[in-house]
Amino acid sequence: MHLARFPRHFLAHLPTPLERLDRLTAELGGPEIWIKRDDCTGLSTGGNKTRKLEFLMAEAEAAGADMVMTQGATQSNHARQTAAFAAKLGMACHILLEDRTGYNHASYNQNGNVLLDHLHGATTEKRPAGGDMNAEMEKVAERFRAEGRKVYTIPGGGSNPTGALGYVNCAFELLGQVNDRGLRVDHIVHATGSAGTQAGLITGLKAINAGIPLLGVGVRAPKPKQEENVFALALATAEKLGCAGVVQRGDVVANCDYVGDGYGIPSESGLEAIRLFAGLEGILLDPVYSAKGAAGLIDLIRKGHFKKGERIVFLHTGGAAGLFGYDFAFDFGNLRR
Repeated sequence: MHLARFPRHFLAHLPTPLERLDRLTAELGGPEIWIKRDDCTGLSTGGNKTRKLEFLMAEAEAAGADMVMTQGATQSNHARQTAAFAAKLGMACHILLEDRTGYNHASYNQNGNVLLDHLHGATTEKRPAGGDMNAEMEKVAERFRAEGRKVYTIPGGGSNPTGALGYVNCAFELLGQVNDRGLRVDHIVHATGSAGTQAGLITGLKAINAGIPLLGVGVRAPKPKQEENVFALALATAEKLGCAGVVQRGDVVANCDYVGDGYGIPSESGLEAIRLFAGLEGILLDPVYSAKGAAGLIDLIRKGHFKKGERIVFLHTGGAAGLFGYDFAFDFGNLRR
């Protein structure tokens, strides 16, 4: 699969580490757990969107853009990484932030990813929940174009066939790492939201006949909608790569039992996952994405879905900067002095 045919900026810190989680494995008493550290991609604390933006921002530059626009929730990891990438390339960046939670905490609205958006020089506008954010973004982009700006718009999460190329490449990278170490992997698990990470991974895994099942743990949409979104994007990504038909509907599997009360709202199982990863392995998860993905992994191990003797890779999609927008969700009780 010749990804060098597509424009790309090589800014991510790759390959990201692949590490065994000895203490978490012992704590859960089930399969051997490894972690693919895509929280270590560099660029403003890293995260999975940096891989996508390598392709998206190169495409923007090739199109002659002097401004990029994107959209996401208030504490969007994607928005923060887009702002950082734009700063690195000297482009203007404008972001629409959707209030999906209704939280009025100052830390949620001004700290975490929002603080970093502004530090990287991005300008932002807020929108209420429930609108068509991509359509709204195009409307605002037209306003800037009327002022003479050359605007390239990036969908939420960077999730289109161009962005998904970043996770096709991740599938190749991961398989190279496990093959070089002689590791037989039985499952890959990750958080799935806007669909680009899962669509890219499954397309890459199928294109190289990896034979490893992929499970996306949903953070927002119900299972039927999530799987259809991922499948549609995987089909378009495979078409872009010249391997149409490589992904079948049955290859796309999501478990959406761990969303909790809704997108961006911390769940008890997610908060437990944050504490386990931090307290046992020194690894930070975020309440919106990676913690809910890890909560699914933990619960499925406890239920015996993933068994002792198997080897699982959990792909960490990053987002720890968002923790500082969610301080109100944690009660440390007598740990505070």
